[in-house]
Amino acid sequence: MTTTDTHGAPHPGSATQLHMSLAETATAHNYQPLPVVLASGQGAWVTDVDGHRYLDCLAGYSALNFGHGHPRLTAAAQEQLARLTLTSRAFHNDRLGPFCRDLAELAGMDLVLPMNTGAEAVEAAIKVARKWGYERKGVAPDRATVIVADGNFHGRTTTIVSFSSDPVARDGFGPFTPGFRTVPYGDSAALEAAVDENTVAVLLEPIQGEAGVLIPPPGYLQAVRDVCTRENVLFIADEIQSGLGRTGTTFACDAEGVTPDIYVLGKALGGGIVPVSAVVSRHDILDVIRPGNHGSTFGGNPLAAAVGHAVVELLRSGEYQARAAELGERLRTRLEDLVGHGAIAVRSRGLWAGIDLDPTLMTGRRACMRLLDRGILAKDTHGSTIRLAPPLVIEPAQLDWLCDQLGEVLPRPAG
Repeated sequence: MTTTDTHGAPHPGSATQLHMSLAETATAHNYQPLPVVLASGQGAWVTDVDGHRYLDCLAGYSALNFGHGHPRLTAAAQEQLARLTLTSRAFHNDRLGPFCRDLAELAGMDLVLPMNTGAEAVEAAIKVARKWGYERKGVAPDRATVIVADGNFHGRTTTIVSFSSDPVARDGFGPFTPGFRTVPYGDSAALEAAVDENTVAVLLEPIQGEAGVLIPPPGYLQAVRDVCTRENVLFIADEIQSGLGRTGTTFACDAEGVTPDIYVLGKALGGGIVPVSAVVSRHDILDVIRPGNHGSTFGGNPLAAAVGHAVVELLRSGEYQARAAELGERLRTRLEDLVGHGAIAVRSRGLWAGIDLDPTLMTGRRACMRLLDRGILAKDTHGSTIRLAPPLVIEPAQLDWLCDQLGEVLPRPAG
């Protein structure tokens, strides 16, 4: 239980209320968080400033795939903190090479372009694709186009919101960057029809996370791969949320046996400790980037590389991927039982799920507030959808408890 009133309102004078008031006063209002102030975490659990525990079923939008305070990840960070944290890329450091080598091997690629945040990696991938198009494909200068999908979420930088279909992310931030064509997600025929001589890349999420864990039709990713191969276009897979074990395979593309030309990775790559992202690809693609073309003071820093390398080591055995697949089946079965009982649709892949609620009965925000009252942290999106992404270290009993609580908070249709 928590010390919150109905629907999560914190008690006046509580530590939670004091921290929330300070944040409201001193921070820009670019988020609308749930009324909980977290102070510590371990595994799948977090504790707030008033001492109440919650099962974290968002996991930092998949940044915490391995849970809070994973001993191997924290040990890697602590050891590196005592040695060297930053050099800039003006000099080599002894952690970057091993990290990039092993990450490239994990992805079946050759090279890694290390960055910090997911949006930075997407921006870098777009730059790489454009330069590849001009140098290798022969596209006329400044004519390169990238095909994207409706409902996408790749970040909130100026270029990225230029091709967003979310008015909240887009409105008020123009003028927008040209060079993008939007097609319906999951429609390979529309995608193929949009390709022309200036197309250099197709940028897609194998599963759209922010849109509500939307899973494309079977065969879609293979069709995209086939079109890109046939038309000499790069397939860029944004696996920032879906990659690194979340969906029961190392990458979500693996479910169809598809290998893109470029992986864009982030979130879980930093183990929930430091921001680490990467563009991972082949020599013939990433070799178009030369000194001075792209960079980052913190990208590839020794601390980030040490933690990222430890994440890669955790994924080498396949243990976490298998765990996500096995527990994901358990989650899917339990969630499907809720359809017709307050939920109208469920989509899941591994330990990642989107639950559409009947909007006439409850909003996603209200459901998440009710879950908060019961010690569950989840996140709503697009009005009536709840997203679940518990850490891959969650125990079966904890997963069952999550589903029990979700079943309790959903309203039953009349009759």
